[in-house]
Amino acid sequence: MTDTRGQPRYRIAVDAMGGDYAPGEIVQGAVEAALRGDVKVLLVGEQEALKGMVPVPALPTLEVIFSQGVITEAEHPVEALRHKPRASIAVAAGLVKVGKADGYVTMGSTGAAMAAGMVALGTLKGVDRPALGGPFLGLAPKTTVIDLGTSVDCRPSQLLNYGVLGSVFSKVFLGIENPRVALLSVGAEEGKGNRQVRETYPLFQKSGLNFIGNVEGMDVPLGKADVVVCDGFVGNVLMKFAEGLGLAVVQYLKARVSREGPEVASELLRELTNLTNLVEHRGGGPLLGLNGVAVVGHGRSRAPSVTAAIDMACMALERGLVDMMRRELTQVQQRVQV
Repeated sequence: MTDTRGQPRYRIAVDAMGGDYAPGEIVQGAVEAALRGDVKVLLVGEQEALKGMVPVPALPTLEVIFSQGVITEAEHPVEALRHKPRASIAVAAGLVKVGKADGYVTMGSTGAAMAAGMVALGTLKGVDRPALGGPFLGLAPKTTVIDLGTSVDCRPSQLLNYGVLGSVFSKVFLGIENPRVALLSVGAEEGKGNRQVRETYPLFQKSGLNFIGNVEGMDVPLGKADVVVCDGFVGNVLMKFAEGLGLAVVQYLKARVSREGPEVASELLRELTNLTNLVEHRGGGPLLGLNGVAVVGHGRSRAPSVTAAIDMACMALERGLVDMMRRELTQVQQRVQV
């Protein structure tokens, strides 16, 4: 990802203060990305917190930009942004707004990342709030679920837009030419589900998407649809249930196979953890529907996940994610007229 002169093609702002292991693991992951020389990293964080963590002399592909304040998961994102305008996530998003960065990455509060993005970049036409979506199960690595927690209450038109955004994500990041799109419901038949799902169903039928109807929760790990659409309340519960189930199974197997030898047991347990916590190991996912590139990672992310999130931001830029979302949203909105 370098230009014809050998210079980094993309500039990615990284929120050094977000995440359970900030700033240490965030800085390490950012430095690892900068060392490759194919991307310029703008590391945003508090001066005192970053003291002694950044290589001296500085790398030509790493620039440090100081911020003031951190927005935590416990704070209301919009109010916190108002009172902390120089918080690390606000500064990172602001760098994209003024053209000094091409995208931003954070492992911090999803709400803060979304609020900062909406303030700095706005959303694509017809999108009220951006969405988080993507694969979260290694057992179904090409099944995208959207939304995973940004919008816990959604109108039918929002779910339709999320179907479009998920379809574009699937094309851009997973290489699926014509993704099968489905609504998550309590039954596969048309007419099953709550009022939200029943009212959304006919919009998808008119959308021009490759809509295959409803799928149930058991269908998600079986890969029966490429894009599974639900509101953020359901999606977040589904994702965290899968993560918790994986941890519980690991603990169960650890007790059962401990006598079979530490090497075999360790490898099996590590593989199972990766399969049920895919988001953490892939670095995160883009905020879909923003008028710009932003990647939000798991709060527990370590340095390799931070590097992977930076790579994902570069891939979104390289493959024209935002322009493709804009085009396909316009086409679907014209068909359905919502």
